[in-house]
Amino acid sequence: MNTKLTLNLDAEIIHEAKTYAKSHSVSLSKLIENYLNSLTRESKKKSSVSPLVESLTGIIPSDYDERRDYRNYIDQKYS
Repeated sequence: MNTKLTLNLDAEIIHEAKTYAKSHSVSLSKLIENYLNSLTRESKKKSSVSPLVESLTGIIPSDYDERRDYRNYIDQKYS
């Protein structure tokens, strides 16, 4: 369902936004809708992470090679 919205913005910003929207073959309304959607989606993603998961973030080093560890495990198991 679409609803009409009135915004008060600087004329130069509106002109630049219209130029940007036209160059990307999208309407200004759709451009703003997509932007607002991305903002609200980000805030929903941040709030959906539980405190436990948040506390575990970063525990595994970025250079960890899980394939190597799995191969080592299989080698030990079947040797």
